[in-house]
Amino acid sequence: MDLSHHGGETHNPDDDHVLNQCIQAQEQVSDGGNGPRNSDSEWEVVHGKGNNEMIRPHSKLPKPEAPPGLMQRSRSLPENVETPASAIGKFIREKSSSFSAAITKRISSLRNDDVEGGDGDTVKEFNLLGLKVVKALKEERKELKGRISFFSRSNCRDCGAVRSFLRERNLNFVEINVDVYPGREKELIERTGAVSVPQIFFNEKLIGGLVALNSLRNSGMLEAKMEEILGRKCPEDAPAAPVYGFDEDEEAPAEADEMAAIVRVVRQRVPIQDRIMKMKFVKNCFSGGELVEALIHHLDCGRRKAVEIGKQLARKHFIHHVFGENEFEDGNHFYRFLEHEAFIPKCHNFRGVVNDCEPKAAAAVSQRLTCIMSAMLETYASDDRSHLDYVGISNSEEFRRYVNLVEDLQRINLLTLSHDEKLAFFLNLHNAMAIHAVIRVGHPGGMIDRRFFFAEFMYVVGGYPYSLSSIKNGILRSNQRAPYSLVKPFSSGDKRLELAFGKVNQLIHFGLWNASRGSPSIRFFTPQGIESQLRNAAREYFQRDDGMQVDLAKRTVYLPRIIKWYKSDFGQDKEILKWIINYLDASKAGLLTHLLGDGGSSVNIVYQNYDWSLNS
Repeated sequence: MDLSHHGGETHNPDDDHVLNQCIQAQEQVSDGGNGPRNSDSEWEVVHGKGNNEMIRPHSKLPKPEAPPGLMQRSRSLPENVETPASAIGKFIREKSSSFSAAITKRISSLRNDDVEGGDGDTVKEFNLLGLKVVKALKEERKELKGRISFFSRSNCRDCGAVRSFLRERNLNFVEINVDVYPGREKELIERTGAVSVPQIFFNEKLIGGLVALNSLRNSGMLEAKMEEILGRKCPEDAPAAPVYGFDEDEEAPAEADEMAAIVRVVRQRVPIQDRIMKMKFVKNCFSGGELVEALIHHLDCGRRKAVEIGKQLARKHFIHHVFGENEFEDGNHFYRFLEHEAFIPKCHNFRGVVNDCEPKAAAAVSQRLTCIMSAMLETYASDDRSHLDYVGISNSEEFRRYVNLVEDLQRINLLTLSHDEKLAFFLNLHNAMAIHAVIRVGHPGGMIDRRFFFAEFMYVVGGYPYSLSSIKNGILRSNQRAPYSLVKPFSSGDKRLELAFGKVNQLIHFGLWNASRGSPSIRFFTPQGIESQLRNAAREYFQRDDGMQVDLAKRTVYLPRIIKWYKSDFGQDKEILKWIINYLDASKAGLLTHLLGDGGSSVNIVYQNYDWSLNS
């Protein structure tokens, strides 16, 4: 008798009776019972608990007839002999396989029914052998031939909500950021009658803002509206997608600097030579007297006026004293043109010639830089800003416009900035330069590469060179030495000291980003409320696993290595821990407070390793 049962075969009730007797016989064996034994049977089983007692089959079971040669095989391969227990296991396995096959067959039939045509429902529910199965069918959207576009601004919460909604639904769209493309703001007003954003268009049809989008979605009309309008090709009168490499005609042309024409002439008339002064070899310089003579001859003016014009050229950073000793004086004092400075070849915002346009207001340039870089993050950074698409950034219109914008920094007057404006400007400039450095020179892989990345990649700003290191340690850290450095960034008499902050704000370390995974997340700041923005940056950083951890059992606090490197900014160990409590969530703050106040032994501080790998 075969104990297995296959789907489609006739079921014999006597099989169930024999099967029950088999199970009862096995239970008696397991319980140590003494059931009847057949002394003539050669079918033997080894007890499952390690007992060597030989158990004979139940007396009412038929005696199997061994095929020829079975006993010889069983001595060499005893595992091939089928026992009542293995027969029951085989029965259960085959039943399970039949059950699985039935489920698979039923689901496949439902899938075929959906393909051939159904009732249009998005969810199918059915019962199979007492098992409830719910099948969610994938929504099918008709092909959209049109274009979704919307006008936006940088750092706009509603614009971010629209962007996220479209991305989640895998809808292709064109974003027109009027902070990046200021010439399109006029079009926004003409099409909508307002300057508010976001403003969403399906082809040429204005849908409205976030409220209108939510209304369509909540009412269930969004799909129908999209199919109605976007089912046809986008007409020419729809908002045009921005084109790479072109600036809007509506943008005001840069105003030429009145001193630029004078500089172009005197460059050709003053004798530019290499000289030896103060035991130093000085290249490409001229004397103040030689410049005055050239100005008198060109402008047909008196010597006093020529000296005054020379001072204007120095204030506007067309020329500098070779040793920074004075602004400009007549006589045997030596100067050089900005483009001849030794640091210029290292400056990546200088492309061959000095920007001779009238310097723009520093606050306006700073604001535009923030808008462009924020728009870049919204498109090419992950939601948590921990990963950037550098290839996408390098090929973007935002980056092209940024590279053009930073040329305006060459002769800008940063002394006009307020304290908060200056703080936001240098934080943002540092983070933007780090992106530029990754794209142009690559991210540092070792200690030697880091020196070039942080100290040799420069911009000329306000007539003077700035690297990532000089911005961080010279300006933001009040001209303090960098870790493992013996000298300060700026020597006494350096003009850049006028911009250095008088006191170090510890929070700047959580606003500075260097393109590594161990760095705080990248962000760009606005002067309005910059202190609160920095506090939020610190809280976010300490929430990370590599930011701060507390181990009560070991009485150990794990801190980021940034704090060790810049310990002079944070104070002694106990002061550091008390300061950090202000920027922790309730859980971590409670643990740290308990450690500091339980009167136990001292708290150990361990500084975690820093991850220098690129955050791509």
